Amino acid sequence: MEMWIVLVSALVFLVSCLILRNVLRKKDKYDTPPGPTPLPIVGNLMQIRYNDIVKSLMKLHKKYGSLYTVHLGPTRYMVLCGYDIMKEALVNDADAFSGRGDYPLFYNFTKGNGITFSNGEKWKQLRRFAMSALGHFGMGKRSMEERIQEEVKHLIKFFRDTQTAPIDPEFCMSCSLANIISSIVFGDRFDYNDKDFEEIVHCVQDCFQIMSSAWGTMYHIFPALFQYLPGPHTQAFKKLQTLKNYVSKRASMNQNTLDPNHPRDYIDNFLIKMEQEKDNPASFFNWETLTMSTLILFFAGIESGSTTMRFGFIYLMKNPQIQGKVHEEIDRVIGQNGIPNFEHRKQMPYTQAVIHEIQRHGDVIPLSLTHALTKDTELRGYKFPKGSLFIPLLTSVHFDPTMYKEAEIFDPTHFLDENGSFFLNPAFMPFSAGKRVCLAANLASMELFIYFATILQNFKLTPLVSPKDIDARPIAAFLSNVPPPFQFILHPR
Repeated sequence: MEMWIVLVSALVFLVSCLILRNVLRKKDKYDTPPGPTPLPIVGNLMQIRYNDIVKSLMKLHKKYGSLYTVHLGPTRYMVLCGYDIMKEALVNDADAFSGRGDYPLFYNFTKGNGITFSNGEKWKQLRRFAMSALGHFGMGKRSMEERIQEEVKHLIKFFRDTQTAPIDPEFCMSCSLANIISSIVFGDRFDYNDKDFEEIVHCVQDCFQIMSSAWGTMYHIFPALFQYLPGPHTQAFKKLQTLKNYVSKRASMNQNTLDPNHPRDYIDNFLIKMEQEKDNPASFFNWETLTMSTLILFFAGIESGSTTMRFGFIYLMKNPQIQGKVHEEIDRVIGQNGIPNFEHRKQMPYTQAVIHEIQRHGDVIPLSLTHALTKDTELRGYKFPKGSLFIPLLTSVHFDPTMYKEAEIFDPTHFLDENGSFFLNPAFMPFSAGKRVCLAANLASMELFIYFATILQNFKLTPLVSPKDIDARPIAAFLSNVPPPFQFILHPR
């Protein structure tokens, strides 16, 4: 009810602009794809449920096809739907679609100084540097695999210490994955009970929840209004500031003990780059880009992986026969005493298919992040000017009926061929696609395989209710699909 009061107040204020808006509106010289007729100021909010924007966009996809126009408030977006057009735009015309549109809640905090929300030459240099630094500290290499294996041991011990008592896995999963990205950006891992560590992990979790909520959605649509309104969205800025303060403190500690010949982590590498470019007034390497890039790496390295893992636990408990087949493959290939490694995936097609199906069906980042054209571009017969905003509706790819048989059903055979061998369906884009694909996709894939294989090697996942009564529907859907909270029991195998 509180949200509706805010919305009604906002509409009363905005409706006063209707006549002026209609008088000043200019005819667009560019054609636009079909879409629902927008109202002034509020756009298509009458056709879109603000608390479940993904389902609303999927409904419009069925009506208007693979490319349509929608107005979220006063801002016009083109929505890309289905595998074919997603590949045509993000992959085949990658340069044109490599711009980043605003995500107001994040952008208003970062001011475009991080990797994800920057554009142009700044984005290119920050991303290139991050890829190099992450590679230097083991991403995609044996040394990173060893870090993951070591960290998952701590998680297994934590699970064993529950002694089959019911547990909510949300916080411990976030802590465990936070330690992996922390070892890269900060050079340390933390005990799960470390107070500072607890605070920053909770900050990430809370921000993720807020940005995926109805409040986060409305801030995205009406940022100029909602930045002055009270509500849970204001807490996101406080949480982000806490994260920034922590990163800044760690960066200062590194600066005081820096040895340029022996960089210890991502921050050290960034500080060295800053020193190298200190006489370049046009350099993009400064304290703000350091703190914001580190913050975003840390943020992204925690919650998407934790969310995927929790969806996986739900699906495996809801489908005990699938969990049983994974157990059988682990016992046959790795055994009870072997240490799961990334190479094992080549001998474990079923487990690999299950993990990919968890990513597909969980659909953790359903809208990707908005893309902006870097130049005038033609797509499907329409001409779009530079700066046009596009929403890649990744849900429409992962549930594309032309690419997945019975797409609504959780079924690992979506990634198995007729011989039972693993098959990577091209309509698999959990990390998006093109120039803006997640830069830590390889790290995330390694984490997911080693974590799932190690946990299921050691435990049987048991729900507190009947499998048929398990609810797998997300509780939020904008920035992210968030699984419902749950508890489960881990029975040692």
